Amino acid sequence: MLKVLFAVLTGLFGAALLHLVIILSLPYFSERDAYTRVLAEGSRHIFHRLPDARDRAGLVQDDPLMEASVCAYDISEGPVRIFAQGNVPFWSMAIFDAASNEVFSINDRTAAAGILDVVLATPVQLTVLRKTLPEAISQSILVETQQADGYVVLRTMVPQPSFAPAAGTFLSEAVCAPFEWRRRQQF
Repeated sequence: MLKVLFAVLTGLFGAALLHLVIILSLPYFSERDAYTRVLAEGSRHIFHRLPDARDRAGLVQDDPLMEASVCAYDISEGPVRIFAQGNVPFWSMAIFDAASNEVFSINDRTAAAGILDVVLATPVQLTVLRKTLPEAISQSILVETQQADGYVVLRTMVPQPSFAPAAGTFLSEAVCAPFEWRRRQQF
């Protein structure tokens, strides 16, 4: 009976110690999530190129055949338009909410004419947009998300060094900006 009581007390003490360690380490790990690291790259609504993993620590790209950019967004004031086009062998784009849940993804094989043209908005904003669809986004893919904050990852393939200039141009000219039509509407 004494051995059982000792085992139970040891288990309870160990569980309490484990919970204490987890609670004390939460601030360290919560500041290292993907969304926080994307925000550390710079301003919202601008694509920021990710450096090669050999160049620095932090948010980096580690695939030698891919180039990537990230853009943090906030759609609480209005929709965001994501647009890119160029002559690259492959591109893909994924939208994530602040908790790093994937909201939407697309690549050049599934996009019309290989052009990235997405408008990201809340359900209320999309309702207003659909009522009077502006000509500028009549061919855009309309994506709905419940979360106002998140980030976009845009990647392109660089299978050989000769593709690097086209990939650089594609990523540097990509747009992740508030949709200008929102200024005339109240969301």
